[in-house]
Amino acid sequence: MYKTHACGSLRPEHIGQRVSLAGWVNRRRDHGGLTFIDLRDRSGIIQIIANPEISSESHQIVEEVRNEWVLQVEGIVQRRPKDMENPALPTGEVEVEVDKIHVLNQALTPPFPINEETEVDEMLRLKYRYLDLRRQRMQYNLELRYRMVKYIRDFLDERGFWEVETPILFKTTPEGARDYLVPSRVHPGEFYALPQSPQQLKQLLMVAGVERYFQIARCFRDEDQRGDRQPEFTQLDLEMSFVEREDVMAITEELFSSMVEELVPEKSTFAAPWPRLTFQEALARFGRDDPDIRFGLELKDLSDLAVDCGFKIFERAVESDGEVRGINAKGCGEYSRREIDELTEFVAEFGAKGLAFLAVDEGGEHRSSFSKHMGPERIQAVLDRLEAQSGDLLLFVAGQPQVVFESLGRLRVYLADRLGLRDPDVLAFCWVIDFPFVTWNEEEGRWDPSHHLFTSPLPEDIPLLDTDPSHARGQQYDMVLNGLEVGGGSIRIHDRGLQEKVFKLIGLQPEVARARFGHLLEAFEYGTPPHGGIAPGIDRICRMFAGESHIREVIAFPKNQAARDVMANAPSPAEAEQLKELHLRLVD
Repeated sequence: MYKTHACGSLRPEHIGQRVSLAGWVNRRRDHGGLTFIDLRDRSGIIQIIANPEISSESHQIVEEVRNEWVLQVEGIVQRRPKDMENPALPTGEVEVEVDKIHVLNQALTPPFPINEETEVDEMLRLKYRYLDLRRQRMQYNLELRYRMVKYIRDFLDERGFWEVETPILFKTTPEGARDYLVPSRVHPGEFYALPQSPQQLKQLLMVAGVERYFQIARCFRDEDQRGDRQPEFTQLDLEMSFVEREDVMAITEELFSSMVEELVPEKSTFAAPWPRLTFQEALARFGRDDPDIRFGLELKDLSDLAVDCGFKIFERAVESDGEVRGINAKGCGEYSRREIDELTEFVAEFGAKGLAFLAVDEGGEHRSSFSKHMGPERIQAVLDRLEAQSGDLLLFVAGQPQVVFESLGRLRVYLADRLGLRDPDVLAFCWVIDFPFVTWNEEEGRWDPSHHLFTSPLPEDIPLLDTDPSHARGQQYDMVLNGLEVGGGSIRIHDRGLQEKVFKLIGLQPEVARARFGHLLEAFEYGTPPHGGIAPGIDRICRMFAGESHIREVIAFPKNQAARDVMANAPSPAEAEQLKELHLRLVD
């Protein structure tokens, strides 16, 4: 072995011991006749001293050494002088006086600093990802991700779950995004698909009697990239037999609440049970079905007060089956007209045709864009509804519900960031339940599942599939963390007749359903237990735990925003012979 100890492991109890260390040069400093090197490995940093009076050969070597060279050193652990201790380092009370140094490898000057946290162009970081990952922050993120996965495995093992691997090469089945297709050489003209999720396979494991399954599953979706997406991602895939919705939610709460306490104790979270919001309640209070509940600024419905109020914009909205809703921006009553205009421009991006306001001055007086149209009693009712106090700014959007929710939901978060209300040290989990079972696709003239094809409706709503599908609710549950949906699950359909009814409802012809899902339908005829599960996203949750703004920061080798691996330059053209073997021909 090149090392007897890790660099970051040395403490006062090691004083007097001879050690061998190996790692990278984090920093080199000349102090007269002495040369100091901070030697780094993944465990941390230790200071070593090359003293020409101890070893002239070693001192000559370190004169040539530069940052990121790889060294092996041998020497004696000694206590640092009292005035030279470094309380910022766990190893700051000791140092190693070396008498042997071996250069294991030299290094070019890195394209960006590795020993300090500086702003670096992301494309440069991705091109040299193997260097980027050496940085302390990225090392922390990698270890945190590992600890998360290990915690999941240990937790579920103790509760009787089996980890079962499912195929990466499977059948192409639509699940909401484009498949990545893999051509078959031995079956010309036929294709495998990379799994968007192991959905059907985990249901088949329930048919197989596994009862409690999980997998740290790799999933693939060919969709447009954004901040929380990657073409390949990792999820905890979990499925249980003989359970109801609350059973799956309860074990998920226990897992992640205890994980926060164990892995990121500096952050606070809710104890189980987490808050539960219906889909309609989430929209009504927060304007979104993935709400951030760390702060207030909740939406209030004023549609009833808008009827015959005298302000035509509000009146016309409710007359056309729209709504009027508002939020109370506490303490923002001194916002200037220019600042309010900026907020108006912001909501316009989401379809709002305007932003009405009412500011309450410290003396209780108010200025408004519409108060001259309303009587004092109606204004007071608005103030009461929004619990307005001196110094508050009330903001209103009128229009169709979708526009009102989207614009105020976005404005709520935007204001919270401006006001510093989103505490990064709070992990606010919640559930959103009772989603619509289907939504109407106007372009295609059909019903679309709001979750996926295999979600079961609430038992009491099954008759509505024949009479009024728009009011049927699904047994779906979304796991939301700080305004981001980080996992989704449902109780599944386990009856062939009900599954075929759902296929018919969404316009899937019987012959198409049999071609795509015949294996699953047939399995349902061999004693399928009631079952359900969930698939929390490892990447998304890890980036929240790490306090990062993008999931790329917690993935070892991610793609960029254009879904390219800029380090390896992938995807790249295939050779003509490869295409020929696969019976493929490129066309313009």
